[in-house]
Amino acid sequence: MNDTHKAKVVLMAEDDSDDRLLVKDAMAEGRWEGDLRFVENGEDLLDYLRHRGKYSQPAHAPRPGLILLDLNMPRKDGRDALREIKADAELRRIPVVVLTTSKAGTDIGRMYDLGANSFIAKPIQFEALVNVMRVLGQYWFNTVELPAPK
Repeated sequence: MNDTHKAKVVLMAEDDSDDRLLVKDAMAEGRWEGDLRFVENGEDLLDYLRHRGKYSQPAHAPRPGLILLDLNMPRKDGRDALREIKADAELRRIPVVVLTTSKAGTDIGRMYDLGANSFIAKPIQFEALVNVMRVLGQYWFNTVELPAPK
C-alpha cells in the first residue's frame, strides 16, 4: 500500500440518509478503521474533490482513497459525476465503486464504460452489507497498490 492512502478516507456520494447510516454502521460492525465522509449529490462530490465552496480548505476535505458512488442523486447524478471524475487528470486515479440499488445491465455496462472500478448492487440484508464493506476496505486499502495522486 502506498503512503498516500494510509488515512483510508472513503468518500460516499449518497443522497439517502438511511443508506448513509447503514453504510456507516456496516463499516463499524465490520471493524473497519477508516475515515468515512459523505456528500449528498454529484455537485457536492465534485466540489469536495476540487476543493470548491464549503470544501475549499483541503484540510477539511482530504483526498479520498476510495469513492462510493450512488447513481440516482439530485442536482448531478452519479453517471455525470463519474464522467467528470474520470475525465479529470487530477482525479481519474481515485478508485470509484458504484454502490447502487440498480441491477440494470445498461447501468452496469455504462458505468464500466465511464471508468468505474467496480459496480456493486446494494445488498438488502445488513450482514451482507457488512461483508461488502469489509471486503472493500480490505481490497482497496490493504491489497492493491494504488498510484500516487498526480
